[in-house]
Amino acid sequence: MAQPIEVEKGSSFMDPFKGILLSYFMPESCYDQFFLNFNFLDVPCLKVVVSKALGIGIILGSVLVKLPQIIKLMGARSAEGLSLNSVLLELLAITGTMAYSIANKFPFSAWGESLFLMLQTVTIAFLIQHYGGRTSRGLLFLVVYVILVLVLLSPVTPMVVVTSMQAFNMPAIITGRLIQAATNFRNGHTGQLSAVSIFLLFAGSVARIFTSLQETGDSLMALTYVISSTCNGIITLQVLYYWNCSPEQQQKKKKE
Repeated sequence: MAQPIEVEKGSSFMDPFKGILLSYFMPESCYDQFFLNFNFLDVPCLKVVVSKALGIGIILGSVLVKLPQIIKLMGARSAEGLSLNSVLLELLAITGTMAYSIANKFPFSAWGESLFLMLQTVTIAFLIQHYGGRTSRGLLFLVVYVILVLVLLSPVTPMVVVTSMQAFNMPAIITGRLIQAATNFRNGHTGQLSAVSIFLLFAGSVARIFTSLQETGDSLMALTYVISSTCNGIITLQVLYYWNCSPEQQQKKKKE
């Protein structure tokens, strides 16, 4: 007759994965609650795990979130419908969030997508200028931006400057999105805007409201994401409204 397996006190069947779980998903107290006490309904721990999982999911998604937009621009060899001013303001907001998070030593899971969004947004800003016949200006922009970021992340930049940038994110996001929304309305279409990228940005910003409150407790960051979600929601609605509209159709209407 088979003898029942005795589980050593204080050990768990999840112990082989304990290192990964503690590093990325939960503190040890929650590990004990879940896998030693089998209390899977501990609300504070559930919030922590959900927040961590969402944060990691957002970061992984951010690696590709604007790739459809970049591919669409390169495929069309045109940036019609995209506002450079809107993209630059978005880049300012992303950079501010990243610098603020690094300065405050927030966990990477709370802000990591900003790094990948920054790289992709910089690329989009360059492509807009490149396809607008201003390649040299685009290259100069890249050089200047890299220098500014290095200075911003260095110890020479006072904390008050970084905090001010984060506070400025709100008007920057609002202004940037309103410029893009006005461009869409004026054109009667969303041009080369990628619906996939817009939908992912909207979903990510909504999820970040919860994770920023849970992981940082910083009301300024949470408010930034509330405003970002609202503004991204406006662009999302426009993408849906102008779904069957294209620049070619608008040109035909004007000729008629």
